[in-house]
Amino acid sequence: MDEGLARRLEEIEAAFMEVEAALGDPAVLSDPSQVAEYGKRHADLKDVVADFRRWKSAGDDLIAARQMSSDPEMAQMAKDLSREIDQLAARIRLALIPTDPNDTKDVLVEVRAGVGGDEASLWAGDMVRMYEKYAERHRLKVETLESSPSESGGYDKITVSVKGRGAYSRFKYEAGVHRVQRVPKTESQGRIHTSTATVAVLPEVDDVEVQLDLNDVKVDVYRSTGPGGQSVNTTDSAVRLTHEPTGLVVTCQDEKSQLQNKEKAFRILRARLYQMELERQQEELAGARRDQVGTGGRSEKIRTYNFKENRVTDHRISLTIRRLDSVLQGDLDEFVEALVAEEQARALTDPDD
Repeated sequence: MDEGLARRLEEIEAAFMEVEAALGDPAVLSDPSQVAEYGKRHADLKDVVADFRRWKSAGDDLIAARQMSSDPEMAQMAKDLSREIDQLAARIRLALIPTDPNDTKDVLVEVRAGVGGDEASLWAGDMVRMYEKYAERHRLKVETLESSPSESGGYDKITVSVKGRGAYSRFKYEAGVHRVQRVPKTESQGRIHTSTATVAVLPEVDDVEVQLDLNDVKVDVYRSTGPGGQSVNTTDSAVRLTHEPTGLVVTCQDEKSQLQNKEKAFRILRARLYQMELERQQEELAGARRDQVGTGGRSEKIRTYNFKENRVTDHRISLTIRRLDSVLQGDLDEFVEALVAEEQARALTDPDD
């Protein structure tokens, strides 16, 4: 463990001792709000402090064991202690990685056809089905909030809500451009085409997390239509929301009830406003280092799905899996776990990132 990390842990231990002292102070104990505040702080720190204290104790024991290493039992103890110290150091580093406050939230996943015409719309449809199966594997519930079906049978755009514990933590790495290389069903010459779909992942938020003045929202209702302008509803049940301060527009027409469409549209609007605020804060604090979806062009991609070679490559971590069929059936865990590990490693090397 480097000196900087050890010094940081000494400071954490000192803060923990101050919290323990406060929890024994009658003035604090008489104030329920302070008890709750200090109690949470105590719970947040106690495990890492316990590991740090054991790490220091094991270090002292290791010095003593090495001084008696001529004894076989002491030599073995030194090996065991050295292994334990390494394990404790690794666990402490992971514990110090800041957690994403959105990880436990439900999530909105927006999939849009990128470049590639009808094939891009079909690919967007394939991706949504992949995400539905991935969610099912983890017992997450999927609900369609808004969709714009294409005449080819896919989607120009579709937004789904994924609900369940850790939904955002599982889907947040999917944001970006997904490129597919395959022979379209309409291609008579057997030529491989490249198309894209873009994915945006937004944490779903409660009303209290977003300051939304209803006076800023223009609500329009109109008759729902299907692909190609075909009428699918004989009443004015579709809803369009326009948030005038930001220009954000949300439409929802999937439900037959105007009330249901309006409720879904407000859920999407709140999530987008929350995401805008997060991006603004991140740009201020981190100099706009956040990855963007981009324009959806063929050269912009986080992942490529090649049907001919039965492979999927995640370009962010240079990971290739040669079982595209299972990936499309929702088997995304290997990618997600590798991305989590890469993010943790980056956070450890650059804790201020």
